[in-house]
Amino acid sequence: MTMRRDNDRQQAFTRRAALLFGGQLMLLSGLAARMYYLQVVESDRYRMLAEDNRINFKLLAPRRGRIVDRFGRPMAINRQNYRVLLTPENTRDVEKTLDVLAEIIPINDKERQKILRDIKRRRRFLPMIVRENLDWEKVARIEVNAPSLPGISIDVGETRFYPDGNLTAPVLGYISGVAEAEQTGDPLLELPGFRIGKAGIEKTLDVALRGRGGTSQVEVNAYGREIRELERVEGLQGAEARLTIDLEMQKFVAERLGEESASAVVLDVHTGELLAMASTPSFDPNAFNRGLTAEEWRELSVNPRTPLNNKAIAGLYAPGSTFKMTVALAALERGIITPATRIGCTGKVQLGDATFHCWKKGGHGWLDLHGGIVNSCDSYFYEVARRTGIDRISEMAERLGLGVLSEIELPGEKKGLMPTRAWKRAAKGAAWSLGETLGYLAPRAGRRA
Repeated sequence: MTMRRDNDRQQAFTRRAALLFGGQLMLLSGLAARMYYLQVVESDRYRMLAEDNRINFKLLAPRRGRIVDRFGRPMAINRQNYRVLLTPENTRDVEKTLDVLAEIIPINDKERQKILRDIKRRRRFLPMIVRENLDWEKVARIEVNAPSLPGISIDVGETRFYPDGNLTAPVLGYISGVAEAEQTGDPLLELPGFRIGKAGIEKTLDVALRGRGGTSQVEVNAYGREIRELERVEGLQGAEARLTIDLEMQKFVAERLGEESASAVVLDVHTGELLAMASTPSFDPNAFNRGLTAEEWRELSVNPRTPLNNKAIAGLYAPGSTFKMTVALAALERGIITPATRIGCTGKVQLGDATFHCWKKGGHGWLDLHGGIVNSCDSYFYEVARRTGIDRISEMAERLGLGVLSEIELPGEKKGLMPTRAWKRAAKGAAWSLGETLGYLAPRAGRRA
């Protein structure tokens, strides 16, 4: 009996061992199959995922194309931009480092708070820009005090520079940061610190001047820290824009206008090329590139002489004597006058209780059409306009592409715009008066109510 029980136990143990071995063999087979699937069948996929985690691709901003005048003289160039970078992980006390740095370059409370806020949002090993556009003196002082500034380093980049500043601003415009509404899907526009043209030639030719971005292939570790650069492909610099502007003439015209609220345009009468276009007072486009302070923007935006407005192409002015040609054409076409028609000028014309003066105090005497144009006699054209009437003058203006006078819209009560009163009267349903016809031709200095 004892031997039989022992045999039964041995058989049961053998069966259980066989079952356990079979189970282990199945598990090992499943594990081996899974390893084969991952290591052989899916090897390409996981190799690609591993490479994606190990290698980062960065877009590099290209150099912006230069702008030169008709003779190749530079009007907008790129120059070195010295920047202060702070790497938080390289300093034990960020605030103490900023205190020492503030003794070299001014850092206000708003800038300080922004720096500390950005440090909390970013990884500590990533450098961040503290200040741009440093002059060489400040760079030297920072380098001399480097032992007292852990985590601080100097980086050299490029920035836009306008050698002649406000003298060429009406033509060139300026560049500035990309606003959210200006995002078009171009990856370049999403690069931190990338700038685009906001006015003038910089805006008109922005895409061509922008160039094509480069790429950098960088190896990183599991935390995203850069280990080494594997490959670098430089971008394509933007195209060079050669203008018809004569830089020396541009500077001469702008300097002659001074700080008066004025504009001037110089054209080549044979080719129609623009040689100079000045608008004063102007602004420094370099200030927009580095970033305007609140005080600087306030001074520009509230200045009654509107330095941000290019008066040569965006200003609205009373036509004055330049409109005399339209009046003459309207009168000649309708036979109201002939080239030989003579009109006397005593220096003033009385209309009701208003006196309209000619620019020549004593008058020009009797003049025909040729004399009226040569002398730009105001009294002569006051009388021609009175005889012709505003409807015929308006019709001629429309045919010449100058618009219909009764449909011109002028913004508000703005000095220098004539005749604002007439538009207000017309809006109320009042008829255009004869005085307004003469007023439209009169220089403001020559009219006295």
